[in-house]
Amino acid sequence: MLPQSELNVPFCKKLDNIEKMSTTATNFPSGLKPLEFSTESTTKLSQKKVLDILNKKCLNSLQYLRQVHSIILRTGHFQDHYVSGTLVKCYANPHFNNFALAIKVFDQIPRPNVFVCNIVLKGSLENGEPHEAISCYHKMVFLNSKPNKFTYPTLFKACAITGSVKQGIQFHSHVVKHGLSVDGHIKSAGIQMYTSFGLVKEARKMLDERGETDVICWNAMIDGYLKCGEVEEAKEMFGCMPYKNVGTWNTMISGLARCGMIENARTLFNDMEERDEISWSAIIDGYIKQGCFKEALEVFHKMQREKVKPRPYSLPSVLTACANLGALDQGRWIHSYVKRNSFQVNAVLGTALIDMYAKCGRLDMAWEVFEKLRVKEVSTWNAMIGGLSIHGRAEEAIELLKKMQEEKLKPNSVTFVSVLNACAHAGMVENGIALFNSMNKVYGIEPKMEHFGCVVDLLGRAGLIKETERFIESMTVKPNAAIWGALLNACRVHGNVELGEKVGWIMLDMEPQNSGRYALLSNIYAKAGRWGDVTRVRKLMKDRGIKTIPGSSMMNLDGRVHEFKMGDGSHPEMKSIYVMLESIMKKLQMEGYSPNTSIVSFDIEEEEKETALKQHSEKIALAFGLIHTEPGTTLHIVKNLRVCEDCHYAFKLISQIYRREIIMRDRVRYHHFRNGMCSCKDFW
Repeated sequence: MLPQSELNVPFCKKLDNIEKMSTTATNFPSGLKPLEFSTESTTKLSQKKVLDILNKKCLNSLQYLRQVHSIILRTGHFQDHYVSGTLVKCYANPHFNNFALAIKVFDQIPRPNVFVCNIVLKGSLENGEPHEAISCYHKMVFLNSKPNKFTYPTLFKACAITGSVKQGIQFHSHVVKHGLSVDGHIKSAGIQMYTSFGLVKEARKMLDERGETDVICWNAMIDGYLKCGEVEEAKEMFGCMPYKNVGTWNTMISGLARCGMIENARTLFNDMEERDEISWSAIIDGYIKQGCFKEALEVFHKMQREKVKPRPYSLPSVLTACANLGALDQGRWIHSYVKRNSFQVNAVLGTALIDMYAKCGRLDMAWEVFEKLRVKEVSTWNAMIGGLSIHGRAEEAIELLKKMQEEKLKPNSVTFVSVLNACAHAGMVENGIALFNSMNKVYGIEPKMEHFGCVVDLLGRAGLIKETERFIESMTVKPNAAIWGALLNACRVHGNVELGEKVGWIMLDMEPQNSGRYALLSNIYAKAGRWGDVTRVRKLMKDRGIKTIPGSSMMNLDGRVHEFKMGDGSHPEMKSIYVMLESIMKKLQMEGYSPNTSIVSFDIEEEEKETALKQHSEKIALAFGLIHTEPGTTLHIVKNLRVCEDCHYAFKLISQIYRREIIMRDRVRYHHFRNGMCSCKDFW
C-alpha cells in the first residue's frame, strides 16, 4: 500500500525500465515485429485506440505489452483508470507468469477505482495468489474506493482458499453494510465460503436472507451440505426445491459419490430426464473415487453410444479407469480422440496419458507423450518416473530424476517414493540408500512413513533381514502396519519363519481386519509345513469374520474387459478355457514343468494342490487370451494380487512354448515375459 505522498510522483519515473526499453526487432521473438508509431502519432492515440491495441496485440506477447505500456506513460493515458486497469489486466494474464509486475503497475495507479481493483482481485485468484486479493481489498478501503457486486464473490473465494474465517465474516458484514446482500452471485459465493469453513448454519442463514435466491444459491447450499457430510439435509433440500436444473442433479450426484454413496448417485443419474457432459463426468468420477473402474468405463461407453462428446476436462478421469484396468485399446482411442479434435494436451491431460500408457504396459508410448509435452509439471515427471519404476527400469528412473533437476524442477516426496520403489524392485540397495539419505540433506524433504517403508522393502527383498531390523529400530517415527508388512513379506520370501511368526502376530494385532496379513502368516507356516499353525490362523480369521480377497485377473479384448476369478465358472466360455488349460499343462510338463505345490497353504492331497494352482486366475485369463488372439499377439493381463512363484515360472515357459510376449501387471509391478525370461529377472 502506498502512502499519500507517493501518489503524485510522475508516472514515467515509477517503473524505471519501461520507457527506456528498446523497441528494436532484436527484443522480439522470431516472427514478431515491434509496433511502429511515430512520435507524432503516439501523441494523437485515443483512449479507444490504446484499448484496442491492448486487447488485440498484447494478449500473447509480453514484448508488445511493455512497448504499449511505454506509449501509455508518454501519452498520459495511464491516468485513465479504464486504460490503466486494462493494462494491469494484461500483465495479470497467467500466460505471462509475471503477476508481481502486474502488482507493481497497480501500485502506481493514482487512487485506483473499483474497476481497477476488481481486475487485481480476479487476477490474484487466476495466478494462485489469493492473499494478494485480500490485501488489495484493504487498499480499496484505505482509498475509499467503494466496492460493488463484482468485488465480493472473488473475495469470498479467496477467503475459502486461504481458510481466512475472520476475514470472510468481516467481508460478509461489509456486504450487508453496502446493501449488496440481495445479489444472487454474492450470496452463492458466500454460501460456498461458509461451507468450506464447515459453518453450515451460517451458510443457511445467508441463503435464507432477503433478496435474490436463485437455483445457483440452492445448488451451492446442497453442495455445502454434502461436503460437510450432512447428506440427509442435502436430500431434504433437493426434494423441496421449487425448481431444479441440470446443475442441481449434477451437484447431488457428485456429492453423493464423494460421500461413498455411489449406488444412490447412480440411481439419481438414471432418473435424470436431461443430462449434460458434466453429468456423465460426475458419475464416472464417482465410480473412480470408489475404485469401481470397470463400472466407470462402462458408463463412458454408454456415453459414447448416446453420442455425447466428452470434453477435455473429463478425459483424465476416464484415462485413470483405463490405467487401472489395463484397457489399452480404450486409452489409445481417447488419445486419438484428443488428436482428432485438436484438444490442447495440457499438463493434467498429458500426465494422465503418460500414467495410462505406463500402466497398460506401453512404456514406449508413455515416453513419447512425455517427450512431446510442452509444459511439464512435477506430477508429469512423477508419472514418468513411476512408470519406469513399475516396469523395473530403475537406472532410467534415476536418470530422469537427474534430468528433472537439470530442468530446475524440485522433486517432491512422491518422486522419491517412485525412485526408491524402483531401486527396491531392481535390488539396487546402495543406490536406494544413497537416494534416501539425500532427501533431507540435498532436497530438504523430510522422509515420511512411505519412504521408510520403501527402504524396509529395499533391504528386505535383498535378504538383508538383520539390516532391515536395525533400520526399523533407528527410524525417527513409530513403525506402522506398512513397515511391518514389508518386513513380513521379506520373511516369507527368504524363509525366516521365526521372525516372520513374531512380526505376523504383531500385524494381526495392528490390523485385525486386513485379510492379507492373515494370508502372509498362513503362507509362512504352510511353507514350513506347520499345518497346525495354519489351521490356527484360519480359525482366527473365521472367528473374526475375515474373508480373503479372491485373486482376480483381467484381460481387455476388442474393447471389452474380461474378468476371471479362481473357482468362478461364471464366464460363458469356461468349458473351452479349461480345455485350453489342459493343453497348456501338457505342453508345460513336456518342458519339465512341475507345479510348485509348496506355496499352497492348505493341508490337502498333492493332486488337489496341483488343481488349485492350475485354476489361478492369471492362468485362466492367459488360456482365454490364447484362444481369442492370433499367434504372435502380445497378451496383456492385470492381476489384483501379487503373482505367485508357480504362475511366474509357468508364464516364462509359456512365453517360450507359444512364442508370445506376455505382459502382466500384478499388485506390485510389471512382468514382461519373453522367450522364457522375465524382465524382473526373478526378483519381485
